[in-house]
Amino acid sequence: MQFSANLGFLWADLSLPDAIRAAKVAGFHAVECHWPYDTDPAQVKAALAETGLKMIGLNTLRGDVEAGDNGLSALPDRITQARVAIDQAIAYADDIGALNIHVMAGFASGEDAHAAFVENLRYACTRASTKGITILIEPLNSHDAPGYFLQTTDQAVTIMAQVNAVNLKLMFDCYHVQLMEGGLTHKLTNLKDQIGHIQFASIPDRAAPDHGEVNFHHMFGVIKELGYTMPLGAEYKPHGPTQESLTWLGWGRAI
Repeated sequence: MQFSANLGFLWADLSLPDAIRAAKVAGFHAVECHWPYDTDPAQVKAALAETGLKMIGLNTLRGDVEAGDNGLSALPDRITQARVAIDQAIAYADDIGALNIHVMAGFASGEDAHAAFVENLRYACTRASTKGITILIEPLNSHDAPGYFLQTTDQAVTIMAQVNAVNLKLMFDCYHVQLMEGGLTHKLTNLKDQIGHIQFASIPDRAAPDHGEVNFHHMFGVIKELGYTMPLGAEYKPHGPTQESLTWLGWGRAI
């Protein structure tokens, strides 16, 4: 299997360019990040070129985090800000050659929020299509992100059908899906044609995938059997230095 290091959590003590280099040395095949906007994209692009790694994706800005924002695109009264964040993400992703953008929905509920999210995703998909970029949406679990608009894969599938864009895909994070829905094997099998990226972490502590209630040695085999060939995103929070959390990477790569 191939793996992508999520640099929002792994090597978070390093600058983004240095974290990219650390991921290469550790044996990852790609990288991804959360909000890289404080780093000059030229430095990121140079580190990617130096290491030969691809940037799988990045997120749109959350908004005013101190005020409680966690995304903007499902907020009916924040349409203008949401689209500024989308445009910013597309420009940055284009500069560094990122493959995907996760458009964050935010804390919202109801029909107006649904309508806002659909329209903002249509906007994002149209803009991103000119750059060859895929837009991702990701259900977040209600334990870590109570009140987040997008919480289940069924809800995501409904939204994707309404947006009806070829470059809109599901970000399937095994951690979030297991906490909300369970049945990872069946979910992955049923949704495989709609998935644009897969992430993982141990459950329930969101650490390295070498313990917890899900057997990721088995799950990585399931994903391989489904024919999924893109790098899987290691989006977990290490208990201590990142390098000490990577014992799983050897057996994961051997699957």
